[in-house]
Amino acid sequence: MGTITRSFVNGLTTNGVLGTSNINNASLNNITSIAGPEMTLISSATASSSASIEFSLGDYKEYQFYFVNMHPQNSNIQFQVNYSTDNGSNYNVTKTSTFFRAIHAENDSLSTLGYRTGEDLAQSTNFQPIMYALDIDNDSNGNGFLKLFNPSSTTYVKHWISDCSGTSNDGGSNRYDIRYFGAGYANTTSPLTNIKFQMSSGNIDAGSIYMYGIGA
Repeated sequence: MGTITRSFVNGLTTNGVLGTSNINNASLNNITSIAGPEMTLISSATASSSASIEFSLGDYKEYQFYFVNMHPQNSNIQFQVNYSTDNGSNYNVTKTSTFFRAIHAENDSLSTLGYRTGEDLAQSTNFQPIMYALDIDNDSNGNGFLKLFNPSSTTYVKHWISDCSGTSNDGGSNRYDIRYFGAGYANTTSPLTNIKFQMSSGNIDAGSIYMYGIGA
């Protein structure tokens, strides 16, 4: 048994937990790496009155897309996603999905959790909503992430999960925070080659999207 391994084992309690006395700045400074999938920033894009934002996909086992300060040109619209199997010529992959949300008003007049049939898809090629009812107040925005799993597979359908938070306006003086939860799959065994984000109406006025790959 090596010196480092012996020292580690001797520091374990009878319950198999590393004792706190064995953790200090010196021991942490000796850690050079931690095993596990590497998260790599592949690409990013910042919108400026952009019709859409598109990324090319590859062979990573998981992709994560982070949305920061997404702001629409038009009020009360959806932020959406779709996929391509032909290098971006068409974004019309068949999808089935679920969608629910939690909502709370600034004036505390409304707080509810519920399923949203208007944002789910059933074997549809339409764009999938990620956020809805976004407003155009100067300080309003939507933020969150989408995880896409193994899009290059030629065996399985391609699942995704989305989790976002956005600011909504009821058309009057009251505003809401909405937490959006989505999930589903692209019902194809063909590799997904591209992904596209857009608003359901008008341009993406502002905002950044960061694309990470995990486990190549």
